[in-house]
Amino acid sequence: MLAVATIGFAITFWAWALLSPLGATLREQLGASAFEQALLVAVPVVVGSLGRIPVGALTDRLGARRMFPVVALLTVVPVLYLGHFADSLAGYLVGGFFLGLGGTTFAIGVPFVNAWYPPARRGLALGVFGAGMGGTAISAFTTVQLSTAIGPGFPFDLVAVVLVLYAAAAYLLLRDPVGRPTPGGTVLGRLAITLRMPATWQLSFLYAVAFGGFVAFSVYLPTYLTTAYGLDRPDAALRTAGFVVLAVAMRPVGGWLSDRVRPVLVLVTAFAVVAVCAVLASFQLPLIPIATASFLAMAAALGAGTGAVFALVARMVQAEQVGAVTGVVGAAGGLGGFFPPLVMGVVYGASGSYLLGFLLLAATAATAGGFTATIVRRRDDGGVRADRLR
Repeated sequence: MLAVATIGFAITFWAWALLSPLGATLREQLGASAFEQALLVAVPVVVGSLGRIPVGALTDRLGARRMFPVVALLTVVPVLYLGHFADSLAGYLVGGFFLGLGGTTFAIGVPFVNAWYPPARRGLALGVFGAGMGGTAISAFTTVQLSTAIGPGFPFDLVAVVLVLYAAAAYLLLRDPVGRPTPGGTVLGRLAITLRMPATWQLSFLYAVAFGGFVAFSVYLPTYLTTAYGLDRPDAALRTAGFVVLAVAMRPVGGWLSDRVRPVLVLVTAFAVVAVCAVLASFQLPLIPIATASFLAMAAALGAGTGAVFALVARMVQAEQVGAVTGVVGAAGGLGGFFPPLVMGVVYGASGSYLLGFLLLAATAATAGGFTATIVRRRDDGGVRADRLR
């Protein structure tokens, strides 16, 4: 079940990220401005992030066996439209809006995996599932190359075929656990209850910092390396790919560590590492070895932190509410990645330096670490004591 869910997560994220690598090409093709290019790339990400909220609530009610195939098949429609029919900025924006469906599967897989595993193993299992976010790397490494070598529509056709095959396999292979708790009430009613829960907002903040930091660096690091260190674009892209791969690989490690030493300790350590490394990066020290080591350490810490957050979800939230909470927390993480690049751009434009931007990152990470060590730890301790009493 974990393998099928993780593969589906990776495939749908591959589809979700199809437009990002083509941003520069589409800008030239459509005669778009820099802002319009950014909008083309941002629309699927925003919709995919916000769409996790209703999809998570629906998963609590309908189960992953229904939701995974349905979302995979629905994603085929915008993929084929973008590959063969979109020919204007408005057309690509509409297609990108519906392509956002591919980014919602995170909120399907987390409650599904959570229900299949006992509490002592959920951290590792959810970390393994979360590594499916590497599907975005598949798109980054293949979309432009396939488009150039075979034709502009081929990457979209390939993804559409893979999505259909996965939908069939998921329908045949996936099974929701027997006795899975099903919440009552309407979707909107359950979402209202979820949004009133303090744990939802606490976990959303932590994930916005951890996963949002990962997203921000994966988007902005090439620009930073070319501007601050004078690297050419291919070199900067390759170094960014290393950052992404390490962060993805560390997500299961963060989940595994959370099973062993509790997720609060993992998160506090991760945020402390990010804060220290951000301060080091603010001085723009030599790229080799100090700056490189700092960025790789941040990648490892952010990856482990994302795994630890969802180990906390499994501990702090009732099973029948995991999907709805995951939807909100996942949305916060996706949206959290948009603010740091904007701040970095504004800071550099105003001062000609990234110093303040990195110091703000350090302060945010330190705040998240302190918040985890105090408020979140007390709530987690309460949950542990309740489990022992039961």
